[in-house]
Amino acid sequence: MAEPVYRSVIGFARSVFAYLGLSFDITGAEHVPLTGGGVVAMNHVGYLDFALAGFAFRPHNRMVRFMAKQEVFDHKVSGPLMRGMKHIPVDREAGAGAFGAAVEALRAGELVGVFPEATISQSFELKEFKNGAVRMALESGTPIIPVVLWGSQRVWTKGRPKSLKRHRVPIRIIVGEPFTPTDTDAILATKDLKARMQALLDEARSTYRDRPEDGAWWMPAALGGTAPTLEDAEAADAEERAARAARRAR
Repeated sequence: MAEPVYRSVIGFARSVFAYLGLSFDITGAEHVPLTGGGVVAMNHVGYLDFALAGFAFRPHNRMVRFMAKQEVFDHKVSGPLMRGMKHIPVDREAGAGAFGAAVEALRAGELVGVFPEATISQSFELKEFKNGAVRMALESGTPIIPVVLWGSQRVWTKGRPKSLKRHRVPIRIIVGEPFTPTDTDAILATKDLKARMQALLDEARSTYRDRPEDGAWWMPAALGGTAPTLEDAEAADAEERAARAARRAR
């Protein structure tokens, strides 16, 4: 598969990450399926998560088609690149079209990347999961491949200035074992997915190379950091959604 746009973007991203001095600690790459479709479900702690997660799939020459908000596709620079890489646009007001496109891609043997939390977690804990990832797997008859990232929030995340100067931030990525939802109830199956990803996230944190100082901003409050609590972060997200709705109404 030629994929000239995707390969060019990967090459550029590798150069940027090398410049930044990012180091990757990836485990579980053997779980990446060599062929066939699959839903790649990831946690979301930073703006670069989609690009970083894809590195775990490159040794097997698999390219992930990420679901991303429509605004990214509307941008004059990122739009042509996103379409060239065959990513899937999501209209927050009418998601049925994106769901159908994702299921079609899965049935065609593609890996489709999705963030079940929908937006970045400013608490760096797992937020409430949407059930779209599970529904896509059930509809397409493909497995779910859980993936967790840790450390990417230190480079660029929501509510913090991006740190795109050279530093040596470790990026921890764990690819979990693929599984097929056994429960056709999407709500129960989504709880199972979240439990699996929580276990992977706990492992990623416990094996992370850097030991955080007391009160580190990039650590969850429950682990001694100064990130917002999950409840406070959810309240801030709710305010942002309300403000966005008000702007649309005007």
